[in-house]
Amino acid sequence: MDLNGKHALVTGGGTGIGLAIARALAEQGAQVTITGRRLEVLEEVATEGLHPMAMDVRDEADIIAKVAAAVEARGPIQICVANAGVAEGKALHKTSLEFWRNMMSTNLDGAFLTIRESLKSMVQTDWGRIITVASIAGLRGLKGGACYSASKHGMIGLTRALSEDFMGSAITVNALCPGYVDTPIVDRNITSIAQRAGISEEEALKVMVNANRHQRLIEPEEVSAAALWLVGPGSQSINGQTIEIAGGQT
Repeated sequence: MDLNGKHALVTGGGTGIGLAIARALAEQGAQVTITGRRLEVLEEVATEGLHPMAMDVRDEADIIAKVAAAVEARGPIQICVANAGVAEGKALHKTSLEFWRNMMSTNLDGAFLTIRESLKSMVQTDWGRIITVASIAGLRGLKGGACYSASKHGMIGLTRALSEDFMGSAITVNALCPGYVDTPIVDRNITSIAQRAGISEEEALKVMVNANRHQRLIEPEEVSAAALWLVGPGSQSINGQTIEIAGGQT
């Protein structure tokens, strides 16, 4: 695979899945703009091919300005990975509108705005790949996570509709749907689940491990390998798909 000359944008690229995808793309020659709210985190992981840029996916004006700046610096975005997100469970009857809106603005609005702004330069090129990082929660719903599941269902709907818009073109749009991945988000959820359920953190970890069909946490590099497949040779007929990375059928 040769991604030399390609400019990729990865939101939430400073940790976890986003960082794994960004590194995989850079290893194949892409120039990768990695974004997140904490510039210091991005700068700590920035190596050759990774270009840190603070950007809040909840802020439309910030996204418009920062994506334009990235295009000015490194050329049209041809690989867009909408990965930034938050994951937290809460019983629906205990969910405030503020909690709901923060989840939607980060996970769903953020994906919409990132893709919209990336497309402005992508459509002027001869090739493009859009990848949303959704979740198995976007396919079957997650117990105790109605808000999170709704945001990920929305991401998948966005992905599928956009793939129809570009059907037959050189641009494809697909969603990655991981189960529980060994990332800082899972670490935080261990504590959250333990507190909500009144169980130990060890038992909380088992809840997540058992939710993956192969009974282990997924490594971020397993998700990045799927992302590489979607941008690699022979991927032009993979479009509008929800690719499950969960150790088995969900």
